[in-house]
Amino acid sequence: MGAMTGLTPVQITAELDRYIVGQQKAKRAVAIALRNRWRRQNLPPELRDEVAPKNIIMIGPTGVGKTEIARRLAKLAQAPFLKVEASKYTEVGYVGRDVESMIRDLTELAVTMVKAEMAAAVRERAESLAEDRLLDLLLPRRPGEAFVSGTLEEVSPDASRDATRDKLRAQLRAGKLDERPIEMDVQAQAGPMFEVFPGQGMEEIGINLKDMLSNLMPGRTRRRRVKIGEARRLLAQEEAQKLVDVDEAVGQAIRRVEDSGIVFLDELDKIAGREGGRGPDVSREGVQRDLLPIVEGSTVTTKYGMVRTDHILFIAAGAFHVAKPADLIPELQGRFPIRVELEPLTQHDFIRILSEPQNALTRQYVELLRTEGVALRFTEDAIEAIAEIACTVNQRAENIGARRLYTVMERLLEDVSFDAPAMSGQELVVDAEYVNSHLADVVKDEDLSRYIL
Repeated sequence: MGAMTGLTPVQITAELDRYIVGQQKAKRAVAIALRNRWRRQNLPPELRDEVAPKNIIMIGPTGVGKTEIARRLAKLAQAPFLKVEASKYTEVGYVGRDVESMIRDLTELAVTMVKAEMAAAVRERAESLAEDRLLDLLLPRRPGEAFVSGTLEEVSPDASRDATRDKLRAQLRAGKLDERPIEMDVQAQAGPMFEVFPGQGMEEIGINLKDMLSNLMPGRTRRRRVKIGEARRLLAQEEAQKLVDVDEAVGQAIRRVEDSGIVFLDELDKIAGREGGRGPDVSREGVQRDLLPIVEGSTVTTKYGMVRTDHILFIAAGAFHVAKPADLIPELQGRFPIRVELEPLTQHDFIRILSEPQNALTRQYVELLRTEGVALRFTEDAIEAIAEIACTVNQRAENIGARRLYTVMERLLEDVSFDAPAMSGQELVVDAEYVNSHLADVVKDEDLSRYIL
C-alpha cells in the first residue's frame, strides 16, 4: 500500500475537495472505503482475510464527478487502478471482452507500476553503469586515441587511459558532450506482429502466444546514431531493467493487486435489467452473472500467475435514468452494499467549479495562454455569466453536467486561442460583457445552441 493510504477519512475528503466541488456524501463513502483498506492491513492475519471490501455504487447523471472521484482516489491510494466500461463486456467474450480481462489489465498495470518504482530505486546505480558503458564507447580500443563526435582525437602518448577517462567523465557530467553524435547498439522493440486476437475472448491465448514467440526469438539489436545525451538515457534504461528483479516485481505486483487494487466499473446501468439482448450470448443478465464471481472473489489466470479478487475494491457508477440498482440480479446487488447518490450540479456549483479547484478551467486557460505571452484574466461577473449560460444550455438540451463548461469555455475563447501567437505581450480581460457578446446570440438560438454548445 502507498504512503498516502495512512490518511484519515477527513484528510482524504479534504484532498478530494481540492479538485472536486460538492458531492460530500460520495467523498465520505470513498474516504471510508479507502481508510478501511489501511485498517485491514493492520488486522491480525487470521482476521485479515475475513474482512471483505465494501464495494460502492455511485448513482448520478453524467458530468457530476463520479469518474473524477474515483480517479483522484486512486492517486491518493497509490494503488493499481483501472477504469472500465461495463458495456464493453459481453458473455464469454462474444463480440467484446470477457470480464476476467479487467483483472488481467489491472495486473499488467500493477507490474508496470512496481517495475517503475524498482527502476527509480536503482536509478543512481543504473546511471553510473550507463556512464561507464558510454565511456567505453567514447574511448578508443587502441591506446592514445579517443572517439568523440564520430572522429578520432589524438591523445598525448604519455597520458594514461585513466586520466583520459576521468577527463571525459567530467565533460560528460558537465553536459558538454550531450549534443555530439555517437553510434551505439539499441534493443529493437517488438512490433505489432505479436498482437494476436486483440480484445477478443481468446485474448489469453494471444497473451501466451506472444510470450512464447518473444522467448523463442532472440533479442534483436540495431545500430543507431544518436546524441550522447540521448545515448546516456537509453543506456540508463537498459541498466535499470537489468538491475530490476523481474520475479520479485511480479510477486509484489500481484500482492498489490490482491490487497489494494481498485476497479472503477462505469456505466453499470447499461447492463442492468434481466431481458436478453440480441441473443443469449449477449444478454445483460449474462454479463452480470459473469461479473458476479469476479466481484465475489475468485481466482483469475493471468500471464503473471494466478490473481485472487477477494479483496479488490470495486466502485461502480451509472446514471440509472431508466434502470435502477434494484434491476441488477440480487446476488450482484448484495456485493455492492454502499449506495451513494450524487446531486445534479447547480449554477452556484458551476461558479465554484470555474474558480475554486486546483485544476479549475479558468486557471487552465490562463496558464495555457501565458505560454504565448498573453495575460488572460477572468472577472467575477464573467465567471457568473459563463456558469449561467452552461446551466441554461443544460436545461434546454441534454444535461451533461460540468462537461458543458468545457464546451462553453472553448467556444468563448476560440478566437483568442487562434490569434494568441500574434498577441504576445497583450492583456485580455474577460468580463460579463465579453462573454455575452461572444455567446449571447448562440444561446438565444436554441437550435444553434444544440449544435454548438
